Amino acid sequence: MHFDKELDARNLNCPLPILRCKKALNELTAEQVLKITATDPGSKKDFDAFCRQTGHTLLDMQEADGVFTFLIRKRSQ
Repeated sequence: MHFDKELDARNLNCPLPILRCKKALNELTAEQVLKITATDPGSKKDFDAFCRQTGHTLLDMQEADGVFTFLIRKRSQ
């Protein structure tokens, strides 16, 4: 899937992946997509809750060998 910016949050623990995601999303325009890779097992529920609370869309979430990949579309203004 197409993404506009990539964030490597591997080896970071909560709350750093969410904080870095928030900063990266602020650099995007509405409807652009951010790809995040993380290794914190709690990031699955954290990114889901973050998107529900902020109005961004969690397009995809995958796990392979302990690495989680998220695609988040920035909400429209």
